[in-house]
Amino acid sequence: MANQNDRFIDEVTEDLRRDRLFLMLRRYGWIAVLLILALVAGAAWREYASSRDRAAARAFGDAILAAEAETDAAARADALAAVPAANPRQAGLRDLLSANALVEADNPSAAAQRYDAVSTAAGDNTVVRDLAALKAVIAQGREMNPAERDAVLAQLSAPGAPFELIALELKAVALSGAGRKDDAVTLIRQIQQKDGLTQTMRQRLAEHLITLGVDPEPETDSQTAPDSTLAAEVMPPATGG
Repeated sequence: MANQNDRFIDEVTEDLRRDRLFLMLRRYGWIAVLLILALVAGAAWREYASSRDRAAARAFGDAILAAEAETDAAARADALAAVPAANPRQAGLRDLLSANALVEADNPSAAAQRYDAVSTAAGDNTVVRDLAALKAVIAQGREMNPAERDAVLAQLSAPGAPFELIALELKAVALSGAGRKDDAVTLIRQIQQKDGLTQTMRQRLAEHLITLGVDPEPETDSQTAPDSTLAAEVMPPATGG
């Protein structure tokens, strides 16, 4: 008899538990359904956005390649500038390539303006900002205002800057162009002692010293730095890393 009573109580308890569960589902089940729908919708949106971004990137790349196929440099610059960009990163790349084409088209002034625009728009992107600023200096060459050039190179050659070594090399070239041989040699010797020099840059520095009539082998003793306020004419170094 006791077993039957216990079984009856268990059945009643189970029925009550089931009724409470059904009541909770009726009362709060819609919340769970909404959560599931939100998760599914979020996953679908992410997939759609990712697919859309991939398609936009492919379209941008195809347009850039088509513009680069122009054999005339001026026409290539115009074609590149006309490529629509979906974001600032694409716009920066497009404008850098367009400015490169303007340099090839022997239009350094327009190229420098475009490089400067890229550098300004780059904001906190140090690599793009400094690369564009460096290219603007190289594009203008002797035509750039010496004081302005010196200020730009001072920033680009700061310790740890992305293009520190190339900017220092440009400083040395400027010193040579201004007839300041001793300062140029001193700076080149300092550059030769720095880490991270590529073989191509080492060769350029050695050749620069040879043109100055100096032993191209790097010295181990530290040298006195040249006056950072110099106002010399800059000439672009030979191409290479």
